[in-house]
Amino acid sequence: MDVTEVSRSPGGATKRGRSARPSAAKTTTRARPHITREVEWRTSAESAIQAVKPLASPWKTLDPFIFCVHHEDHFPAGNKQMGPAASLDDRNIGNDFSGKDGWSMYHGDVVPGFPAHPHIGFEIVTVLRQGTIDHFDSLNATARYGSGDVQWITAGQGMQHSEMFPLLDRHRPNPLELFQIWVNLPHANKRELPNFKLLWRHQIPHRISRDEAGRTTEITVVAGELDDAKAPTPPPKSWASRADTHVAIWIIKMAPNATWTLPRTKAGLNRALYFYRGGSLKIEDVPVQSGHLIELEPGCDVHLRNTGEAAQL
Repeated sequence: MDVTEVSRSPGGATKRGRSARPSAAKTTTRARPHITREVEWRTSAESAIQAVKPLASPWKTLDPFIFCVHHEDHFPAGNKQMGPAASLDDRNIGNDFSGKDGWSMYHGDVVPGFPAHPHIGFEIVTVLRQGTIDHFDSLNATARYGSGDVQWITAGQGMQHSEMFPLLDRHRPNPLELFQIWVNLPHANKRELPNFKLLWRHQIPHRISRDEAGRTTEITVVAGELDDAKAPTPPPKSWASRADTHVAIWIIKMAPNATWTLPRTKAGLNRALYFYRGGSLKIEDVPVQSGHLIELEPGCDVHLRNTGEAAQL
């Protein structure tokens, strides 16, 4: 995903009627933390890096984020029903997360995806990097959106929605890549009427930074702001709509050997980098391999140097 900059927890959330796991607020002042088996390593309190942890599935999140998953499927060509033009034998249709042949049907039986299911008490942000999604919901909203678009749903008091992945190209493969991110809602807004919003690709700002050698770092600002780049407005009752929370979701792509400085933000926030694709980075001269979560102190600039192939965070 991403850079996420967040503040203290807005309160608990529920998922399909069950309590989500509790999450503790973090501060920027800490003694050397206890090392657990989950943590690859931690640094001293003076470091810009708080911890480095291997990415799991779903990715570990910090308040107010409560879930993040990265889907990447290499679907084959489609058939007349917009499903895969391939055998579905040996798949647990209706609950296929096998990744067989590089793709899954998930809960779909003809078209891959997630048929009608409920959400309540939190927000769902779907960042579509490649492919197509068909959306239907109990608010009578329908939409088809594609590469670069973002769907933002504030579930509030509850809604049902469907997310299906139609395979539109019948002659070539239909790759799909997306992030789905769940953001908690403040207690006061958990029973608000639900809201559905699409952020179209042309509305989402992209900034390209060049280092002294001319190497590029591209930043896509899905939420929050970076310099003069301000993301589209989220739904009105979103935790991200409040100026004091500083919620940000950025996607960063660094060319080989590029350098870039992640600017400081307000002290007291949670902040993390998810290094999900590439080779290796140096973060404040600390080497980090791809496939890791890096928890960062918010109140200082953080220097990044890509020491491997093109990197995505």
